[in-house]
Amino acid sequence: MREYMTMSGDRWDLIAYRLYPDSGRERNMSRLIMANSDYVGVVIFPAGVKLNVPDEVVRSAKIIPPWRRGS
Repeated sequence: MREYMTMSGDRWDLIAYRLYPDSGRERNMSRLIMANSDYVGVVIFPAGVKLNVPDEVVRSAKIIPPWRRGS
């Protein structure tokens, strides 16, 4: 788990957008909030709040295309 230091005006959605650019920003935003339960009531952050950043969850597709299936 890494850490993120907030900037003035940060919001949960903006932080997730910056930290999880590849996938699942919304899903990872929820994980980010749960990992920082002391700040769950904060809507707009001041500068200098240290947040825990959980690793990104990457889900694989459940449907496998025919050309990727074994014989």
